[in-house]
Amino acid sequence: MSPRLVEDPGYVFDNDSAHSREHHRCLREAYDAATFARLAETGVTSGWRCLDIGSGSGSVAHWLAERVAPDGEVIATDVKPHHIAGRPGLVTVQHDVVDDPLPTAAFDLVVVRLLLQHLPERLAVLDKLVRALKPGGWLQIEELDTAYEPPLLAPDEESARLYETFLAAKCAVMRAAGGDPEWGRRAPAAMRAAGLVDVDPRPRIELRTADSPGLWLQLHHTRHLREKLLAAGMTEAQLDRVRAVMTDPSFRAASSVMYSVQGRRPPADRVPADGARPGEVTR
Repeated sequence: MSPRLVEDPGYVFDNDSAHSREHHRCLREAYDAATFARLAETGVTSGWRCLDIGSGSGSVAHWLAERVAPDGEVIATDVKPHHIAGRPGLVTVQHDVVDDPLPTAAFDLVVVRLLLQHLPERLAVLDKLVRALKPGGWLQIEELDTAYEPPLLAPDEESARLYETFLAAKCAVMRAAGGDPEWGRRAPAAMRAAGLVDVDPRPRIELRTADSPGLWLQLHHTRHLREKLLAAGMTEAQLDRVRAVMTDPSFRAASSVMYSVQGRRPPADRVPADGARPGEVTR
């Protein structure tokens, strides 16, 4: 039977809980290198103005700030931005991308990683991000598709089924909060429908092992989402057992598919002002 939860809209991963530091560390270890390599393809350089939405610990914003220095600027936003360390060329703003405005035609590059799939209003937010781009500016969206992340080698069949039960419960938790665990595959078409051109999706899949950051993140989720996973039907004994499965040296699983998608606002495009002054991110 599939896990069922009462709908509870809201971001699944609290950015200001006892688990936040480890969550951010796992995200950095698992995804930063590939994110940075893809961002470099935009040609981001000195003088660019960049926006990092849902910046988390700020690792992406810091990487961008190094590249746009000394004449550029990076704005890092989050609903709880105090995890983002300051540095020259980096401005941190408390900002809810669902409800708060963004300036029009203000940024050479906007990046958002692992956020839109959690938001029921993701398409409206996408339109807002496109309007925030300068003509010719780049949007980079990175989202997961968790429809395919099977166990490949487990200590036994029961362990493999338990890992699948955990994955199903986590997806149920996300859907109950208004998320779409498979939205990564839909991001390219959504970006094109929002008016972007040169849309370029790059899917990536990796092997999960006991010593891989992607599996560390899964293991961390058994604790970060503990209460929600219990509400989805898992038991404490199952959570203990699935942790043991994931730390078994023989365990192997396919990762979910990470879609890194870039698109550009057409150079000749013009959008009416939305009331915010150019260059201003407001509350």
